[in-house]
Amino acid sequence: MLAAYAARFSPDDPISALEVGERPEPVAPEGWVTVDVKATALNHHDLWSLKGVGLGEQSLPMILGCDAAGIDPDGNEVVVHAVISDPAWKGDETLDPKRSLLSERYQGTLAQKVVVPAHNVVPKPAGLSFEEAACLPTAWLTAYRMLFTQSGLKPGDTVLVQGAGGGVASSLISLARAAGIRVWVTSRDESKRAKALEIGAHEAFESGARLPERVDAVMETVGQATWSHSLKSLKQGGTLVISGATSGQAPKSAELNRIFFLQLRVQGSTMGTRTELSELLQFMANAGIKPHIDSTFKLADAREGFTKMNEGDVFGKIVFTV
Repeated sequence: MLAAYAARFSPDDPISALEVGERPEPVAPEGWVTVDVKATALNHHDLWSLKGVGLGEQSLPMILGCDAAGIDPDGNEVVVHAVISDPAWKGDETLDPKRSLLSERYQGTLAQKVVVPAHNVVPKPAGLSFEEAACLPTAWLTAYRMLFTQSGLKPGDTVLVQGAGGGVASSLISLARAAGIRVWVTSRDESKRAKALEIGAHEAFESGARLPERVDAVMETVGQATWSHSLKSLKQGGTLVISGATSGQAPKSAELNRIFFLQLRVQGSTMGTRTELSELLQFMANAGIKPHIDSTFKLADAREGFTKMNEGDVFGKIVFTV
């Protein structure tokens, strides 16, 4: 079958480690199912994998990809949940110490077929295309958990989303706006600020700009470059929810004095549960929300999509059709 996979690692030139070609079709073990992939989406996780982050040489070759929508063995249209927990684990699978994402321990979704535990597929809403549904299991699910499980935000509150343009950030804008939350965003790119306003942000500011007032919560995926600004933007008792650190994980100062004196809460957040994915799909159907697709490529042209993400010229999701 055709697949896009990590054949080697290259920290400085991740695209050189990507191969697009034939791989053996997967065989589903007991309790797992084979999904015929119709569409799949790209995440920064895939670039990090090509750099060797989170993977070892013994895992190669590894088919990349966490996101997929397709057809299950019974002919149902489904969305794949990418978090795989230990079979003995009960409860929130994101808290399982033995959990993994597709493309870490198990082969990923950038392929014509993927095998997953039977309980890791959820029905695809009829109102979403395969391309739209494929955007949801990583970026949109991460955003949903950040907003509705981890932040404590409620309708009427104000949230700051750092780094408009990325898949999680654009998802946060749409979800928060639909939930009645005032949405402010930052970006160093004027065109991305304009696009953020188009998709629902109330105000857009340059990165690091002084805000008109402090906010109830900050959604942080950038990390090092925006950390200080995020803390300074919070009200007393506010919450910073962090799910990534694309600019680095070592800010110059943790600003611990600010955190304890203002009683700020720093909350980590990773992916989401199968239940939250089902809730997200229903929320989007009820609110009439569609994912933001930056561009669509055929799986055979996956290198073009990877190159586009690596260069940073993206607003929303890059999707591959199969």
